[in-house]
Amino acid sequence: MTDTIRDFEGRSALVTGAGSGMGAACAQALAARGASRLFLNDLDPAGLEKLDLGGCEVVPFIGSVADPEMWAGIEGELAGIDHAIVNAGIGIWGPLTEVDLAQWRKVMEVNLDGAFLTLSTAMRAMSAKGGSVCVVSSATGVKPVPGVGPYGVSKAAVAHMARIAAAEGAAQGIRVNAIAPGGVDTPIWDTSEGFRHAVEQHGREAVLKESAKDTPRGKFATAPEIADTILYLLSDAAMNITGHVMVSDGGYTL
Repeated sequence: MTDTIRDFEGRSALVTGAGSGMGAACAQALAARGASRLFLNDLDPAGLEKLDLGGCEVVPFIGSVADPEMWAGIEGELAGIDHAIVNAGIGIWGPLTEVDLAQWRKVMEVNLDGAFLTLSTAMRAMSAKGGSVCVVSSATGVKPVPGVGPYGVSKAAVAHMARIAAAEGAAQGIRVNAIAPGGVDTPIWDTSEGFRHAVEQHGREAVLKESAKDTPRGKFATAPEIADTILYLLSDAAMNITGHVMVSDGGYTL
């Protein structure tokens, strides 16, 4: 068994949506790889409390990423952070003709407005010494997938936002990339009524396997697998990579 690489030794990072799924996996990976201070955001304080992050200092802040007052209150503490993961998001499913404006705006508020507030705040906090950011997009922002309209549009938008931010942040030594995962086994699936109903009938493992039938790899990724790729983009190993949207989808968009 090899020792964990400590390539984030002594560094600080911001992670939104850290209470579950990919955000939690990223927080755990950062702590395991030496991060000394983590600013963790989620709507669910219980999710953050369950994380086992060893001796890493944790600064939790609870609230919606779409709340500008929350960011104004925490921005001073974020000064000098090394890394940020713009991860928090929600999903609303259904054809565009059946999604009402309120649902559309709810998704855009969290996935796009919230990502903007997170990214802009993080970049200001990094401006003095540089840093790196990874924005979580989606394969549905690359490949048009019926039934996920608001989510797919929001994720396409944040990917392009990341590229603009990379161009703007380069002079300050700030790298910004995005990751576009395909199917990942995270709690966001449970927000779909159809998914919950199918799980009740067939079990979660069987439903996920069926859902992954169009993925050449044959299965969905795990949250730790995606976290490993996110940390690569944040790390010094990716020093020459900025403005890139990395698709990690098991071949789904082929």
